[in-house]
Amino acid sequence: MTSDLDYLGLSEAAALIRAKKLSPVEYVTALLARIERYDGKYNAFIALTPERALNAARAAEAEITAGRWRGPLHGIPYALKDIIDVEGLVTTAHSKILMGNIAHRHAIVTQRLEAAGGVLLGKLSTHEFAIGGPSFDLPWPPARNPWSRDHFCGGSSSGSGAGLAAGFFPAALGTDTGGSIRNPASMCGITGMKPTYGRVSRRGVVPLAFSLDHIGPMTRTVRDNALMLQVIADHDPGDPGSVDEPVPGYSAMLGEAVRGLRIGVVRHFYTRDVAGDPEQVEALDAAVKLLAEAGAEIKEINLPPLQDFSACGQIILAAEAYAVHEQWLKERPGDYGSRARERLLAGAALRAVDYLRAVRWRLQLRDRVAEAFAGIDTAITASSMDPACRIDDDEALATNYSRQARMPFNVTGQPALVIPAGFSKSGLPLSLQLVGHPFDEAMLYRVAQFYEDATGWTRRHPVELAD
Repeated sequence: MTSDLDYLGLSEAAALIRAKKLSPVEYVTALLARIERYDGKYNAFIALTPERALNAARAAEAEITAGRWRGPLHGIPYALKDIIDVEGLVTTAHSKILMGNIAHRHAIVTQRLEAAGGVLLGKLSTHEFAIGGPSFDLPWPPARNPWSRDHFCGGSSSGSGAGLAAGFFPAALGTDTGGSIRNPASMCGITGMKPTYGRVSRRGVVPLAFSLDHIGPMTRTVRDNALMLQVIADHDPGDPGSVDEPVPGYSAMLGEAVRGLRIGVVRHFYTRDVAGDPEQVEALDAAVKLLAEAGAEIKEINLPPLQDFSACGQIILAAEAYAVHEQWLKERPGDYGSRARERLLAGAALRAVDYLRAVRWRLQLRDRVAEAFAGIDTAITASSMDPACRIDDDEALATNYSRQARMPFNVTGQPALVIPAGFSKSGLPLSLQLVGHPFDEAMLYRVAQFYEDATGWTRRHPVELAD
């Protein structure tokens, strides 16, 4: 059962709300009812906040009635990965360690969404501390994939991806340290942006690895994603990684053609470095062909091997994550789920020299990528090498994190956008990844919007959810 509001896009909803053709209260009420009916099977939410949401929706509606409109997020429901603070709500990071951890103030991104008139529906499932999952030994179950609840929905921003695909909300935030926005975007057939490192403040968000962590928008469409990034992108002197770079209009180039754009294809990532599933490779080849036929100049480019980025990034991630968790791991190891504990303890065996060599290696990899990108406007490559595996297939889940091409762009800090690229014969989403120059997210949105309009993949949703 699907209502007209379940898969309503952010931009369409904003226009209706501004024109007083859609009540924020009506919208929120409809989505809360859908969540109440279906989320017991999909576990997108850790905590639903219906009273808070309805109060915010009434306030947004009153402002519209009084002639005040805050912008395209005014009265729009959204949800947050539960490592992002909301004043007065518990931030659990999906872990027993932080049960009862009430936030005393908003994260900066929460402040910006609330100031823009957004209506928070609740906090979303994640992998434990954004690293351990999917796990069945935690206080809350893992999120499930709405395209097939027996399949993995990606992580660690798992509830964000699952909830968007299920029609529970039009917008969410996720975090990405080694691909945690782009993995669920790939698995769930939605749109996920890892912005340039330093583009979005991380203050008020539980850290995983300081030099790799990013926050970004997750939506069903490109236009909605650009609108979300417009709200959350800004310099924050309180975040040491934040960069004081002017924020452009992310929607400015939407609808423009791709003719004359120089698009690099990083094909060796998914054909030579790691052999992608044939259906995924076919989808990527079809996307490149479509862009070429539209007048883009296609050029195959070579970056360092995918395995180099993975090894470098994993050393940095393991060392920095262990630094965050060392005390809890010593004092409360049994309160972690087994997957998170195993992954976090990997950092304990690293030496300072290992970390420092990886940091130096990272600079070399970044410079080589910059050289390869010097003659192009954007690049296209794989995100995931395979469609979603079963959530109970431990062997496939273990290889999921090596069979991907997301870590390279956490290592370099470049913006990377994942969008739907069709479906496997079994009906599971396929995806592609667009990668740009630092702080040029607008170019990624331009190319992605063209592809979205040409293919229509984002108009397809799970046929029926399980009661």
